[in-house]
Amino acid sequence: MKLFDGHIKNSNSNVFGFYILLPEKVSEWCLNKKIKRVICTLNEQFSWQGGIMPMGQGRYYILVNSQVRKKLKLELNKAIKVQLEEDNSKYGMPMPEEMEELLYQDPEGEQLFHKLTAGKQRSLLHIIGKPKSSELRLIKALVVLEHLKKQNGKLNFTILNENFKNNRFKNK
Repeated sequence: MKLFDGHIKNSNSNVFGFYILLPEKVSEWCLNKKIKRVICTLNEQFSWQGGIMPMGQGRYYILVNSQVRKKLKLELNKAIKVQLEEDNSKYGMPMPEEMEELLYQDPEGEQLFHKLTAGKQRSLLHIIGKPKSSELRLIKALVVLEHLKKQNGKLNFTILNENFKNNRFKNK
Protein backbone atom coordinates (compact mmCIF):
# COMPACT_ATOMS: atom_id res chain seq x y z
CA MET A 1 0.00 0.00 0.00
CA LYS A 2 1.20 3.52 -0.79
CA LEU A 3 0.03 6.75 0.83
CA PHE A 4 0.80 10.19 -0.57
CA ASP A 5 -0.52 13.71 -0.97
CA GLY A 6 -1.79 14.28 -4.49
CA HIS A 7 -3.57 16.91 -6.53
CA ILE A 8 -6.36 16.73 -9.08
CA LYS A 9 -5.04 17.90 -12.43
CA ASN A 10 -6.91 18.66 -15.65
CA SER A 11 -5.38 17.40 -18.87
CA ASN A 12 -7.51 19.86 -20.89
CA SER A 13 -8.03 16.98 -23.29
CA ASN A 14 -11.07 15.08 -24.50
CA VAL A 15 -9.01 11.88 -24.44
CA PHE A 16 -8.57 11.88 -20.67
CA GLY A 17 -9.79 14.58 -18.34
CA PHE A 18 -8.96 14.76 -14.65
CA TYR A 19 -6.19 12.73 -13.07
CA ILE A 20 -3.76 12.38 -10.18
CA LEU A 21 -0.08 12.21 -11.12
CA LEU A 22 1.69 9.60 -9.03
CA PRO A 23 4.90 10.67 -7.28
CA GLU A 24 8.11 9.15 -8.68
CA LYS A 25 8.47 6.69 -5.78
CA VAL A 26 4.89 5.47 -6.24
CA SER A 27 5.42 5.20 -10.00
CA GLU A 28 8.57 3.13 -9.34
CA TRP A 29 6.57 0.90 -6.96
CA CYS A 30 3.97 0.31 -9.70
CA LEU A 31 6.64 -0.33 -12.32
CA ASN A 32 8.74 -2.66 -10.13
CA LYS A 33 5.74 -4.71 -9.01
CA LYS A 34 4.16 -4.57 -12.50
CA ILE A 35 0.98 -3.12 -10.99
CA LYS A 36 -1.65 -2.13 -13.53
CA ARG A 37 -4.83 -2.11 -11.43
CA VAL A 38 -5.27 -0.47 -8.02
CA ILE A 39 -7.85 0.32 -5.41
CA CYS A 40 -7.64 4.07 -4.98
CA THR A 41 -8.99 5.78 -1.85
CA LEU A 42 -9.21 9.56 -1.64
CA ASN A 43 -9.32 11.48 1.64
CA GLU A 44 -10.15 8.21 3.44
CA GLN A 45 -13.73 8.68 2.16
CA PHE A 46 -14.22 6.95 -1.15
CA SER A 47 -12.57 4.01 -2.91
CA TRP A 48 -12.78 2.65 -6.42
CA GLN A 49 -10.93 0.22 -8.63
CA GLY A 50 -8.94 1.83 -11.41
CA GLY A 51 -6.07 1.48 -13.79
CA ILE A 52 -2.57 2.90 -13.53
CA MET A 53 -1.83 4.68 -16.79
CA PRO A 54 1.65 5.47 -18.15
CA MET A 55 2.39 9.14 -18.70
CA GLY A 56 5.87 8.60 -20.11
CA GLN A 57 9.36 8.92 -18.67
CA GLY A 58 8.52 6.34 -15.99
CA ARG A 59 5.63 8.36 -14.53
CA TYR A 60 2.08 7.15 -14.04
CA TYR A 61 -1.33 8.62 -13.30
CA ILE A 62 -4.80 7.48 -12.29
CA LEU A 63 -7.97 8.93 -13.78
CA VAL A 64 -10.55 10.54 -11.51
CA ASN A 65 -14.02 10.66 -13.05
CA SER A 66 -16.57 13.43 -12.57
CA GLN A 67 -18.72 11.34 -10.19
CA VAL A 68 -15.82 10.95 -7.76
CA ARG A 69 -14.87 14.62 -8.06
CA LYS A 70 -18.46 15.76 -7.38
CA LYS A 71 -19.07 13.27 -4.57
CA LEU A 72 -15.94 14.39 -2.69
CA LYS A 73 -16.17 18.04 -3.82
CA LEU A 74 -12.62 17.87 -5.14
CA GLU A 75 -11.08 21.03 -6.53
CA LEU A 76 -8.29 21.36 -9.06
CA ASN A 77 -4.79 21.55 -7.56
CA LYS A 78 -6.06 21.26 -3.97
CA ALA A 79 -4.16 18.69 -1.88
CA ILE A 80 -5.86 15.36 -1.25
CA LYS A 81 -4.82 12.22 0.61
CA VAL A 82 -4.34 9.30 -1.78
CA GLN A 83 -4.04 5.66 -0.80
CA LEU A 84 -3.22 3.04 -3.44
CA GLU A 85 -3.40 -0.71 -2.96
CA GLU A 86 -2.69 -3.31 -5.58
CA ASP A 87 -5.97 -4.69 -6.94
CA ASN A 88 -5.73 -8.47 -7.07
CA SER A 89 -9.40 -9.06 -7.87
CA LYS A 90 -10.28 -11.32 -10.78
CA TYR A 91 -11.82 -8.62 -12.99
CA GLY A 92 -10.44 -5.36 -11.61
CA MET A 93 -13.96 -4.28 -10.70
CA PRO A 94 -17.00 -5.77 -8.98
CA MET A 95 -18.93 -8.52 -10.77
CA PRO A 96 -22.66 -7.62 -10.74
CA GLU A 97 -24.66 -10.42 -9.08
CA GLU A 98 -26.97 -10.58 -12.08
CA MET A 99 -24.10 -11.25 -14.48
CA GLU A 100 -22.50 -13.76 -12.13
CA GLU A 101 -25.74 -15.76 -11.98
CA LEU A 102 -26.24 -15.64 -15.75
CA LEU A 103 -22.68 -16.83 -16.37
CA TYR A 104 -23.34 -19.71 -13.97
CA GLN A 105 -26.56 -20.63 -15.82
CA ASP A 106 -25.22 -20.14 -19.36
CA PRO A 107 -22.01 -22.10 -20.06
CA GLU A 108 -21.82 -20.86 -23.68
CA GLY A 109 -22.16 -17.22 -22.60
CA GLU A 110 -19.65 -17.79 -19.79
CA GLN A 111 -17.12 -19.24 -22.22
CA LEU A 112 -17.53 -16.36 -24.71
CA PHE A 113 -17.28 -13.75 -21.94
CA HIS A 114 -14.07 -15.25 -20.58
CA LYS A 115 -12.47 -15.38 -24.05
CA LEU A 116 -12.62 -11.55 -24.16
CA THR A 117 -9.63 -9.50 -23.05
CA ALA A 118 -9.60 -8.36 -19.42
CA GLY A 119 -10.24 -4.77 -20.57
CA LYS A 120 -13.32 -5.75 -22.58
CA GLN A 121 -14.61 -7.82 -19.66
CA ARG A 122 -14.22 -4.77 -17.37
CA SER A 123 -16.00 -2.55 -19.90
CA LEU A 124 -18.95 -4.93 -20.04
CA LEU A 125 -19.07 -5.31 -16.25
CA HIS A 126 -19.06 -1.52 -15.95
CA ILE A 127 -21.98 -1.23 -18.40
CA ILE A 128 -23.94 -3.98 -16.66
CA GLY A 129 -23.24 -2.73 -13.14
CA LYS A 130 -24.06 0.92 -13.77
CA PRO A 131 -27.89 0.85 -13.36
CA LYS A 132 -29.18 1.05 -9.79
CA SER A 133 -32.06 -1.31 -10.54
CA SER A 134 -31.40 -5.06 -10.39
CA GLU A 135 -33.93 -5.56 -13.18
CA LEU A 136 -32.02 -3.20 -15.50
CA ARG A 137 -28.70 -4.86 -14.63
CA LEU A 138 -30.24 -8.24 -15.48
CA ILE A 139 -31.56 -6.93 -18.81
CA LYS A 140 -28.15 -5.47 -19.69
CA ALA A 141 -26.44 -8.76 -18.80
CA LEU A 142 -28.92 -10.72 -20.95
CA VAL A 143 -28.38 -8.36 -23.89
CA VAL A 144 -24.58 -8.63 -23.54
CA LEU A 145 -24.59 -12.44 -23.53
CA GLU A 146 -27.05 -12.57 -26.43
CA HIS A 147 -24.80 -10.13 -28.34
CA LEU A 148 -21.69 -12.25 -27.75
CA LYS A 149 -23.51 -15.35 -29.02
CA LYS A 150 -24.82 -13.59 -32.15
CA GLN A 151 -21.38 -12.11 -32.86
CA ASN A 152 -19.50 -15.40 -32.32
CA GLY A 153 -17.72 -14.03 -29.26
CA LYS A 154 -16.68 -10.76 -30.90
CA LEU A 155 -17.54 -7.51 -29.14
CA ASN A 156 -18.81 -4.70 -31.34
CA PHE A 157 -19.86 -1.73 -29.21
CA THR A 158 -21.79 -0.08 -32.05
CA ILE A 159 -23.95 -3.17 -32.52
CA LEU A 160 -24.14 -3.74 -28.75
CA ASN A 161 -25.50 -0.21 -28.22
CA GLU A 162 -28.15 -0.89 -30.90
CA ASN A 163 -28.96 -4.15 -29.11
CA PHE A 164 -29.50 -2.23 -25.87
CA LYS A 165 -31.89 0.18 -27.63
CA ASN A 166 -33.81 -2.56 -29.41
CA ASN A 167 -33.60 -5.37 -26.87
CA ARG A 168 -36.31 -8.01 -26.76
CA PHE A 169 -36.42 -7.88 -22.96
CA LYS A 170 -38.10 -4.46 -22.84
CA ASN A 171 -41.52 -4.20 -21.28
CA LYS A 172 -44.03 -3.88 -24.06
